[in-house]
Amino acid sequence: MKWDFDSFREIGDALVRNKSRSLLTGFGVFWGLFMLLFMVGGGDGVKQLLLQNFEGFASNTTIVFTSRTTKPYKGNKEGRWFEMGSRDVTRLKQMVPELEVVTPSLGWWGINAEYDSHTLEINVTGVLPEYVNIEIPKLKYGRFLSQNDCNQQRKVCVIGKRVYETLFPDGGNPCGTSIKVGGTYFTVVGVNTSSSNLSIQGSPDTKVYVPLPVLQRLRHTGDYIDLVACTAKGSIKTSTLEDRIRQVIARQHIVDPTDRDAIQVLNTEQIFQLMDSLMRGVSFLIWLVGLGTIFAGAIGVSNIMMVTVKERTTEIGIRRAIGATPFEILSQIIMESVSLTVAAGAFGIVLAVSVLRLMEMATREQGITFQVSFGTAMLALSLLALLGVAAGMAPAYRAMKIKPVDAMRDE
Repeated sequence: MKWDFDSFREIGDALVRNKSRSLLTGFGVFWGLFMLLFMVGGGDGVKQLLLQNFEGFASNTTIVFTSRTTKPYKGNKEGRWFEMGSRDVTRLKQMVPELEVVTPSLGWWGINAEYDSHTLEINVTGVLPEYVNIEIPKLKYGRFLSQNDCNQQRKVCVIGKRVYETLFPDGGNPCGTSIKVGGTYFTVVGVNTSSSNLSIQGSPDTKVYVPLPVLQRLRHTGDYIDLVACTAKGSIKTSTLEDRIRQVIARQHIVDPTDRDAIQVLNTEQIFQLMDSLMRGVSFLIWLVGLGTIFAGAIGVSNIMMVTVKERTTEIGIRRAIGATPFEILSQIIMESVSLTVAAGAFGIVLAVSVLRLMEMATREQGITFQVSFGTAMLALSLLALLGVAAGMAPAYRAMKIKPVDAMRDE
């Protein structure tokens, strides 16, 4: 048999004659591919939603802060308070060279920000310019704090998204405007619209960043800092540096370096590793369920084709009698199987893409993409074609073994 228009017409006629079975079997394949692509695209969208909670936060950050000692050490009793300062930052930079960024932070909570009769309770965070390597700001207007702001102790600030929307409900660029923060006027130099749920000392939405020396002076804390945030160089894991960080700070304050309650270290690397493992597990489960559904559909195709071949025994016998070769019989049955699976799969792709597009439109404001790549869709369709060939092999082999004499006797 030559594969021309007439050959494909014969295949189409065969599928139409068995349209009820074809529709039933095709639905199984269609549903399997639809579920696979829908779950792959939907899974990617959910992953983006989850990652938005950690938007702009360095994945290899170590946060160091102190509390009461729980162990006596070198004559000092347990339960002693001690405070970190700029000297601890300097020592960490010098004695742990694997650290790339070491930057302090100081917080001030429950402060009112006021502008033009609008008021909002905020958190004030005093930082240095290097802090952008810890929580990467998403600036809509202006800039972040500079080294000159800190050196000259300028009363400038960068405000969060909710602070901006509350104090400036009419919108526009607020840079250059002065707002009142806790009784002191600060000039706005930037607007940070980051919405990460993983942050230090409060949500970035309701946070106002000011130069660290300015906040230390306003709070009359001297050299005191609340915490130190660090990131490691290159591929070095910050978890491998925790003990050395504790030792440096413990030596400075005469604290037992094994007192983990006194010198607490929060490693965000573990949080990101947990998220990554969770996403890999979800992706594996999606492909497992999707491929299982497609395989079930392919088995259905094979069973239906087997029944079809049995019902067409006489037809196949007559074709053999008038000169059709076993290979031609084999080819036609396999092509019928492949045509059925590919056609059903194509409809599954169209429906999956359409549903994902609707989901994407519903989450347009969040910028989430619920779609599958062209390569993934073609890979799934190619796999489906191979399964169609495999599903048609057994029925085709049975059809090829039909002898004209036996077919006439059955008639």
